[in-house]
Parts: sequence; structure tokens; C-alpha cells
Amino acid sequence: MDIQQLVDKGFPVKEYPKDAIIYEPGMRPRNVYFIQSGEIRMVTVSDEGKEFIQGVFKTGQYFGEPALLVNRPYLAYTIANKKSQIIPVAKADFFNLLKDDADFSMDLIQVLSNRLFYKSMMLEELANEKAEHRLLTIINYLMEDISSGDILKVTRQELADMTGLRVETVIRGIKLLTDKRLIQLKKGKIIKS
Repeated sequence: MDIQQLVDKGFPVKEYPKDAIIYEPGMRPRNVYFIQSGEIRMVTVSDEGKEFIQGVFKTGQYFGEPALLVNRPYLAYTIANKKSQIIPVAKADFFNLLKDDADFSMDLIQVLSNRLFYKSMMLEELANEKAEHRLLTIINYLMEDISSGDILKVTRQELADMTGLRVETVIRGIKLLTDKRLIQLKKGKIIKS
């Protein structure tokens, strides 16, 4: 869905400052959120307060649709990683978009399928005890969306939050993976070879 189409149709743009919570666990879904600019992370939080990143959504993407489609409360927090402009689209309007735009409907099916694949992959990886293996799997998965020579724009902390590892373990793991030539670093950043 081209975000500009939503603006042209009169959907309002709402601004969220960095660290603002868009929704939290237990809230009933009322909207699907389209990101005009910014970045949003979806996290679950353990009893000890540790965040586990379920996903990161960027400009041009949308989030919140699974709970809305099945009419169940949200299971995670969505938090602005930086100042973001978001277009909330109410349930009835979202369903009208799906009915009226076959391309958008197919896009939604593909987006949901990719997320399901990611969740299945991560469940399998989290069952693996070896931190190095978990780390390599998530790095390879994230690199699928970038071109050869590009930098993987993810922090060590985000890798830790995605894999359930400690930052120190991620740092050691990246060094091991580099030493084994399984990943490539350039000025401390992971790059796709």
C-alpha cells in the first residue's frame, strides 16, 4: 500500500515522539498502523523487564493487523524507536481497503506469511542452545533484505533482544563468526558479502 494513497484519501497522520507506546498488551485492536516515517519496534517484556524484539517496522510498512483480523487483544508493546508519523486506519476502513484493492490484499498475505515464517524459524532457533548458531541464523535472515556490500543496520543490543542472548554474548558471537569467516565486518559493522 502506498502510504501517500492513504493521505490522499484523507486519513489523518499522527505523530509519535521517540519511546512513545502506540499500543500495549491487553488492549483491544481498533486500527492498523501505517508508517509514513520513522521506526517502530514490537516487543514482549519478561517478568524481569527484559525486552524481546518480535519485529521492527519501518517507513512504508504497517503493523497491528494480526490482532485486528482475529479480534484478539494485542500480545506485545509497540514503541517508537524514533520520532514517527503514523496513519491509524480503523478496522472498517482497513477491511474496505482489502476488499477494494486486490494488490494490497495479496501484499497482506505475503507480509503475514513472512512473519509466520520468521516466528517459526525463531522458535526453532531459540530451542537451540548454541548462541553462535542462533546469532548466525538471525543475521542471515536479516541479510536477505539487503544488497551485497550493504551494512546490516541492526545494533548488538537489537540482536541480543531478537535472540534472547545477552549483549556480551552477541559481541563474543560476532567475533567468533567473523573469525570463522561466516560473516564479514567493515569498521565494526556487519556487511553482506
